[in-house]
Amino acid sequence: MATITKRKHKNGDLYYTVRIRVQGYPPLTATFKKLTDAREWISDNETPRKRGKYIKEASTVKHTVSELINRYIEHELLERKSDQEKFKMHLEWWKSHIGAYYLTTIDNIMLTEYRDILSKEKCLIPRKGMSPKISNKTRSNATVNRYMATLSTVLSVGVKEYGWLEENPMVKVVKKKEPRGRVRFLEDKEVARLLKECKNQSYELYLCVLIALSTGARYSEITGLKWKNIDMQHKQFHFLNTKNGEDRGVAITSNVYNELKQFRKVQNIKSEYIFATKDGKTILYLRGQFEKALKAAKIRDFHFHDLRHTAASFLAKGGASLLEIATILGHKTLAMVQRYSHLTKGHTAEVLEAMNEEMFKEVSIN
Repeated sequence: MATITKRKHKNGDLYYTVRIRVQGYPPLTATFKKLTDAREWISDNETPRKRGKYIKEASTVKHTVSELINRYIEHELLERKSDQEKFKMHLEWWKSHIGAYYLTTIDNIMLTEYRDILSKEKCLIPRKGMSPKISNKTRSNATVNRYMATLSTVLSVGVKEYGWLEENPMVKVVKKKEPRGRVRFLEDKEVARLLKECKNQSYELYLCVLIALSTGARYSEITGLKWKNIDMQHKQFHFLNTKNGEDRGVAITSNVYNELKQFRKVQNIKSEYIFATKDGKTILYLRGQFEKALKAAKIRDFHFHDLRHTAASFLAKGGASLLEIATILGHKTLAMVQRYSHLTKGHTAEVLEAMNEEMFKEVSIN
């Protein structure tokens, strides 16, 4: 049954409160300025409920972009496996620019305009517990696309889980053209210089970079390590719930094993994490120290993730197959390691030569 109650605001304006009651459902309520709108809403919502269809509560309520982003940050952001600070920085940018708009007013035309604004602005560098640092360079196309992807993720949650908008308008926005996947890795002398400067910064940074170079693990995988995730007896790292959603075991090399033993002796912090702050409650933030070490080592155009590329390149040069590289790095397919294929050509030639020698050992070929 539906009821309409006529009410009056303090300023004298009339409005109508509608309440629909159908057995087996909670009451559905909405408010309108016009009686005709109230009756139309009853027609649209009472009959579907009587037929057993779900009509969401407060269907006339409008939500802003800021409301959606805030809800995502509160309930979803902590579930991300990596780059939470960067993701939050992206969302804060979107809030500052379009946060006041209702979700129903956001379309691909508006988002395209803000895509172009992103391209013209100086790049922001996230810093844990601090305001982002402003770079002297404008955002690259790849960075602009990451900002767009961040908002797209939140909008999709708004569609699929919250029901706050009908569709994700970002899917209609054309992405900026990106250059071919970046592959930057260190040469032997650069590795030595970097490790020296990392040790000058802190023993924790030195150990973190050493693990990255020896295993190809991601920053979040390494800094998230707990002592219980390290099997010292069998010399194995256990990276749990990684970016691709799977656990991964990687061998601990002798030099890293010795450093871990030494670090455990001198670490004066009671924490389950290897890389912990002095109070032992939170994970240590090492990116700032890493940037200082790079500068001191005179290594340019290099990011922490490039240590992963460095590990892969040395694996390839050492004779590892693409499948072995993919297994160690935790890639589900070989597509992500194809960039190292040119480094494995020498090893491939050796494998083919050995295969041919075995195959044709009884055959005389002139």
